[in-house]
Amino acid sequence: MKIISYFLIFFLLISCEERKQNSTIQAPNIEITKKSRIILIDSAKIAAIKDTLLLTFYNANNNKTFWVGDSIRKKILPLLNNVAQEGLFPKNFDLKKINSFEKNIDSLSDISIVDYDILLTQNLSRYIQKVSKGSLDPKSLYDNYDLKENEIDFQELLLNFQKKDSFAISVKLVRPKHIVYKRLKEALNILNTFPEEKFTRIEIEDKVVLNDTNLVLLPVKKKLIYWKDLLPLDSLTAIFDIETELAIKKFQMRHGLASDGVIGKGTIKALNFSKKDRKEQIIANMERWRWYPRKFEKEYLIVNIPDYSLNAIKNQDTIRTCKTIVGKFKRQTPVLSSKLTHLVINPTWMIPPTILEKDIIPAALRDSSYFHKKSIAVFDTNNEVVNIIDWKVENADSYRYVQSPGRHNALGLIKFMFPNKYMIYLHDTNSRSSFGRNIRALSSGCVRVQKPLELAEYLLDNPKKWSLKKINETLKKDEPKAVYFKKDIYIHILYWTAWSEKGSLQFRGDLYDLDSELYQKLSN
Repeated sequence: MKIISYFLIFFLLISCEERKQNSTIQAPNIEITKKSRIILIDSAKIAAIKDTLLLTFYNANNNKTFWVGDSIRKKILPLLNNVAQEGLFPKNFDLKKINSFEKNIDSLSDISIVDYDILLTQNLSRYIQKVSKGSLDPKSLYDNYDLKENEIDFQELLLNFQKKDSFAISVKLVRPKHIVYKRLKEALNILNTFPEEKFTRIEIEDKVVLNDTNLVLLPVKKKLIYWKDLLPLDSLTAIFDIETELAIKKFQMRHGLASDGVIGKGTIKALNFSKKDRKEQIIANMERWRWYPRKFEKEYLIVNIPDYSLNAIKNQDTIRTCKTIVGKFKRQTPVLSSKLTHLVINPTWMIPPTILEKDIIPAALRDSSYFHKKSIAVFDTNNEVVNIIDWKVENADSYRYVQSPGRHNALGLIKFMFPNKYMIYLHDTNSRSSFGRNIRALSSGCVRVQKPLELAEYLLDNPKKWSLKKINETLKKDEPKAVYFKKDIYIHILYWTAWSEKGSLQFRGDLYDLDSELYQKLSN
């Protein structure tokens, strides 16, 4: 019996020691430090949230808390507390609740730790969706918007944050990659360095020019100093001196105005924008760039409507640029992406319904020789030419109207075609003097380009067959000639009114009055 008793005591001691060792091994899985606890989350609690992204995130982490570890939490907190730097609104995130949890992290119960962890994941998911795709649906806001919706895998972007040592990379993958978006974010950062200001609105009756003496120059100089276009002065005078003229020219260039150094109503309008106004403008443009393509092609044309500009991009470099003329306010150029198919040398012009109704028919009613003067042929439903004497306004909609090729043609000498539902294209113009104007919202929606022949030579990319000389020779024949592109070239006609350039803030006039309305929708 004694021997049996000794054996029992021996086995009990061994069993106790094993349990002690097992307890020592398992403890780190339950409590790493006082602050950092990894806790198993009840799957029913996650499922009750009814968020597929959260469910996938925690399933991938074996239904354990993820963010409460000190190192990873120190990365996500600054990201969420600084969402305003990404042009987002802090009120759309649970920052007050998050910071309350963080303040009491040492004393949180396991249940509160789980709630805190889930809250961080929810807010990160919200951040990912807003930054990568935007807060609003542009197609529900605009009729003249035709961009393919970006296909974004929110789940993949969220799961990237679980990869070891990849937090910064994961954040980078969320954000739009185009240089314009980066310049917008830089512009927001630059603007935030400016102090808060209280300026009275500036009003002028007549233009102010060099050597004028005018009291309006006092508030003008204050604004120029504020925006750092004019160096600070010991005292301000009402004299328009050379230093002020140079500052005005610099300001005008940054705002896409004619840099003539003359203070007119356009310059005053731009000067009257406040820091708050400009900040709202930048935030609205950041939202637009979340809608725009996340990935641009190897070679493409990009038109900025309010900047009246076209850039040819190849391998992320700007190869060439030219001025454009875009749609007027009542006939706005749409936002779209497409692929160039071909160009037409000596194009005819098939007059579209809107222009026919609003321009051509009223002009023909005023002047019976209008069609002849404009070299416009009228065809009936049988494709027979209609004698102008027999043209009846009541049947006007049933006819087809075609302007013959030549320098009189509204499309000029060449047009560039790409499929789109708005029936617009790039083209030359028979009114090239209009490119000398500062505000060039003059068309009925199409985009007119300043150097169409040079652009054609670049796009055709065939020096032997389609040099500039060959294109000009073809023009002399006065016959339409279609030439199809042999390489893939895309076109993006977009709208943005703010960015930064080498540390300098750049703004353009909000041609279609879209910025303020978009900001209001974002902020509500």
